[in-house]
Amino acid sequence: MSKLKLQFCSGPSLQSSFDKNQIILQGNQQDPISSLQQENLINLGNTEQKRRSNYAGDRFIPTIKKKFSILTETKAPAQDIASSQAALEMLYKQQILNQDPIMESESGSLKFINQNNFQYKNEHVHYIDSIDPKNYNSPLVDHKYFALPETISSQYGKYIRKIPKVPFKVLDAPQLQDDFYLNLIDWSTYNTLSVALNNSVYLWNAQSQKVTKLLDLCNDVVTSVGWSLRGPLLGVGTNNGEVQIWDACKLQKVRTFKSHTARVGTLCFAESILSSGSRDKLIIQRDIRQKEDYFFKSLAHKQEVCGLKWSPDSQLLASGGNDNKLYIWSSAQYDKPIFKFNEHQAAVKAIAWSPHQHGLLASGGGTADKTIRFWNALEGRMLSKEDTGSQVCNLMFSKMENELISTHGYSQHQIILWKCNGMKRIATLIGHTSRVLYLAMSPDGYTIVTGAGDETLRFWSIYTQSMGNQQNSKCQLAPHNISIR
Repeated sequence: MSKLKLQFCSGPSLQSSFDKNQIILQGNQQDPISSLQQENLINLGNTEQKRRSNYAGDRFIPTIKKKFSILTETKAPAQDIASSQAALEMLYKQQILNQDPIMESESGSLKFINQNNFQYKNEHVHYIDSIDPKNYNSPLVDHKYFALPETISSQYGKYIRKIPKVPFKVLDAPQLQDDFYLNLIDWSTYNTLSVALNNSVYLWNAQSQKVTKLLDLCNDVVTSVGWSLRGPLLGVGTNNGEVQIWDACKLQKVRTFKSHTARVGTLCFAESILSSGSRDKLIIQRDIRQKEDYFFKSLAHKQEVCGLKWSPDSQLLASGGNDNKLYIWSSAQYDKPIFKFNEHQAAVKAIAWSPHQHGLLASGGGTADKTIRFWNALEGRMLSKEDTGSQVCNLMFSKMENELISTHGYSQHQIILWKCNGMKRIATLIGHTSRVLYLAMSPDGYTIVTGAGDETLRFWSIYTQSMGNQQNSKCQLAPHNISIR
């Protein structure tokens, strides 16, 4: 059995020996030390010697924050050696570089968060820090995770994120329509949830738990709702083709637009611009500050427009239709889409823009497609795809992490949280007994609400307060069941 010993020598006769650090190898020659290991030991010795120079006296005893057990010198399997090396790597990063990593259980190499201008990564790991089209090759970028072997990460369970598998709150929502092409819930920046039930719209204040009826339509049905980015304005689309603007604070209607000839299934705000998509195949752009009903009509889709989403900077609009097409529009050019994608094999309702990477778009297809696709909307090309095995009803990027939330219909009725780095499933949430057609997120990003044809709204805790910046939550939800009406 070979032994590796590191000595610190101070005699004058050893000045030329590794800069006062000598490595003595004893034992059989059958276990030679590689040149890389020798170099690592020399570097470690030099580091210790430099640290000693900062202290007075002839002894330096380092302070260790963790407790360790002495290992017996037995022949360890290769897997245990690799695990031990990974543990030492982690200890070095914590003690010497003063880093506090976030850990998760997955196979792979050791990766650390760059907190003190240090960076550690394997050569084969390629990170992309910007949306520069020259190096924008993949949406699967995640700077906030590192992985350890299962044997090591199991010892640090406090770092592993745990997501509750059941909703902490359930609201009854009678007459919530089971229609794939509609968008009937939305959560405002003022922490108010709007829910369309048949011909009525209800407002639920997440902080006070108060339910208020906003409107009742006569001889019509609400087919879509959408909050403005700022302010208390709520857009309401109807089955007869109307688009109404309501002031949620004053509980009164502000304007009515009669530009569509069929139901309005999707609404989306971008600053003062309100975009609407309809079964009449039109996308209509209107400025709610102007007197005119609209300033542009776009007829590009061949069937009903069921998905509309503006990018976070309000420069690009993505539209999806029942014709299986996904189009990208520019705010400077409304007459025709700048990019057209026809890779989906079913209706495209689920659309989401990443708030973490400029120009990254995700879209999901219906029952005949079942895939989530990522697009570089700056260059107009597909980056990757993921087969989910079921109808994709909604997509939404997390506000806090580089993660994606998807809801599904036929036939699994589930909510899936994906880590965008490799599209790995973090959690699968099951509770609805019908396809999960509606999805919204709280303004603080900690909670999502889902709606289904089973006439319930379910609230799920995706993140805990400890994962954020210890800010006060805007959402105060009590864990009990009540009715929305």
